[in-house]
Order: sequence, then structure tokens, then C-alpha cells
Amino acid sequence: MQAVIVTVSDTRSRGEGRDESGPRLAEFAASLGAEVVAREVVPDERAAIEERLCHWSDQGRCELVLTTGGTGFAPRDVTPEATRAVIEREAPGLAEAMRLGSRQHTDLWMVSRGVAGTRGSTLIVNFPGSPRSIPESGAGIREGLIHAVNLLRG
Repeated sequence: MQAVIVTVSDTRSRGEGRDESGPRLAEFAASLGAEVVAREVVPDERAAIEERLCHWSDQGRCELVLTTGGTGFAPRDVTPEATRAVIEREAPGLAEAMRLGSRQHTDLWMVSRGVAGTRGSTLIVNFPGSPRSIPESGAGIREGLIHAVNLLRG
């Protein structure tokens, strides 16, 4: 399975600070048996996020695109809206399971607005931006991600 990691962050895209969530998400993808073929950082701009999701789904033909960041309530948090604009079918159970997986670790689990869905044969999943939350959120969807990718393969 080929995976791409997209970190959504204004500050990280300007080179300010170190991207900690992207590497953590790449570790999670590798733990699924995925080959991480690319990691990139984009600003919290809907058009930029949409373009990268479409690129990796259409031209890049990656089976799994995982994003981190931009899923909260801040005015520039637009990753869920960008994702909904490009997916063809939503996978609400994955997003719900991620939030439930975070529930035992943080009282703020319910303010994550991440979504998941498919575009062609690519599964796109929004993870929160906190590096600590990635394994917590991912634990509840691990088997579901693998199964979904296998189903998309036909």
C-alpha cells in the first residue's frame, strides 16, 4: 500500500518550527505496512489542500492519503471542507471511530472535525494536528483502514 502524508499548517509551510505531526503520521502509516512515498506541508488554504488531495489521488494514484492539521474550530482550519469538496464518497465511521479513540485521552475529543472518504481508489483520512493524538486516533481505525484499502483495490 502506498501512502502520502500531508501536513496542513500555515506556520510549518512557512518553515517556522518543526513538523512533528507529519513524521508521527508517517510512523503510523508504516505500522500499517504502508510505504510512505511522499510527505509534504501545505498552508491552511482550501484551494491548496484540495489541489494536493486531487494530485495524490488522481495523478499520484496513492491508495492512502493521510492529512494532519486543520481539523479544529480556528477560522483557518479548513481541511474537512477541502476534503469534502474532493471526495466522492464519505466514510463517516472512520472519522467517528477516530474521535471515539481520542475520547479516553482528552476532554476535547469532540472538537475534532476530521472527515474520511474516497476519491476513485484512494482513501483520504483527516487526522488531528497534535502529534500526540495521532496514535490515539489511529488505534481505533487501524484494521478498518487496511480493510478499506483492500476493498478499494477490488
